[in-house]
Amino acid sequence: MIEKAMEEALTIVRDNLPLYTYACQNHSSVQGRYPFTGNTQWTCGFWPGEIWLAWEHTHDEAYKKSGTIMVDSFLDRIERKIEVDHHDMGFLYSPSCVAAWQLTGNEKARKAALLASDQLLTRFHEKGGYLQAWGPMDERKSCRYIIDCLLNLPLLYWASRETGDTKYREIALIHTATCLKYSFRPDGSTYHTFYMDPVTGEGVRGETCQGYRNDSSWARGQAWAIYGLALCYRETKDHTILPLFQRVTDYFLSRLPKDGIPYWDLIFTSGNEPRDTSSASIAACALLEMAGLDTADKETYTKQAEKLVKDVITFATVHPGNGQNGLVLHGTYSKKSPYNTCTEEGVDECVSWGDYFYLEALTRLQDPDWRSYW
Repeated sequence: MIEKAMEEALTIVRDNLPLYTYACQNHSSVQGRYPFTGNTQWTCGFWPGEIWLAWEHTHDEAYKKSGTIMVDSFLDRIERKIEVDHHDMGFLYSPSCVAAWQLTGNEKARKAALLASDQLLTRFHEKGGYLQAWGPMDERKSCRYIIDCLLNLPLLYWASRETGDTKYREIALIHTATCLKYSFRPDGSTYHTFYMDPVTGEGVRGETCQGYRNDSSWARGQAWAIYGLALCYRETKDHTILPLFQRVTDYFLSRLPKDGIPYWDLIFTSGNEPRDTSSASIAACALLEMAGLDTADKETYTKQAEKLVKDVITFATVHPGNGQNGLVLHGTYSKKSPYNTCTEEGVDECVSWGDYFYLEALTRLQDPDWRSYW
C-alpha cells in the first residue's frame, strides 16, 4: 500500500513541476486544483519540500532543477523582506532551503535559511520569553504566540549547528519553555494561541483563532504540538517531555472517529463537520520521529503512525489523472465557527502542508533512517 501510494504521489508531483517551478501553490486548492500564487504566503515552503522528497526518492534531475530554481525565489524573498514579518520562517525555509543545502550543498539555500533564522529572532520578546506570531511587536493585542511555532524552532537549532552561535538555540529553548508552561492543558489538549502581558511577561489567557472555540482543541494545532514535542525531545533529550508527548498524542488519537480521520477540531468525533487529513499526516510524522528516538515505545509509535497513514490513503488520496493536482483530499485550512476569529477558506480541499507531510510520512515509512529537513 505504501509503495503504491508513493508511486502515485510522485506521479502527481512530477506532473506539477511545469506549473509550480516559477510560481508557488496557493495554501489550499479550489475544487482540487491549486491556484498560482507569488512567493508571499506562509505556506510556500511546503511545495518545494515535496520536490526535494521526490528528488531523494528518484534522483530525477528534473526535481533538482525545479527545487534549485525555487531556492533562488526564497533567497530573493528573504533578502527583500517580502511578507516575512511573522514567525513562520521555519515553515518557509526548512523544507525549501535547509533541505536543498542538506541534499545538494546549495550555498544560496544555506544563505537564505540563515537570513530567515535571523528574521525569526526579530520576533522574540525577552520579557515573557516567546516568539510573537503576527502583528507589530509593540502592539499589545498582538503579544501572543501560537502552538504552530514549535515547527519553526528547528530552523533555529539548525542555524546554531551551522554557525556555532548558540543564540539561536537559546531562544528556541526559551520559547519552548514558555509554550510548555502555558499551552498544554492537564488532559493533554492544547490552546491554539496564548496571549502574554507585555509589561509583566506573564501569560494572560489561552484562546483560539482557527479552532472551534477557546476551550476546544484545534486538530492541526494538536498535531503541531505532537510533532513539536518530538522535535524538542530530539534536540534536548529532556526525558520530562516524554510523558507530555504521550498525553498529547493519546488525546489526539482518542478523539478520532471510526474511520481514523480527524475532524477539523477535536471537539467533534462524529457528524457532518469537515475533516482535516493534514492533521493525521502531521501526527504520523511526529510518531515516526519519536519512534526513532524512544526505543522503548518504538513499536507502538510505528504502528500508530502506520494506522494513521493507512487511513489517509484509504480515505483521501488523489489518484493521478482524475483532474485534481493535490496529493490528499479533505484538508481544512480555516473553518469559521461562531466562536473563532478566522476567515473561512480551503475547507474540504487539498492543502499544501497536508500534501507535504503525507509525502514525508510515506518517506519515513519506507526509510526509517531518512534525514529530516526539520
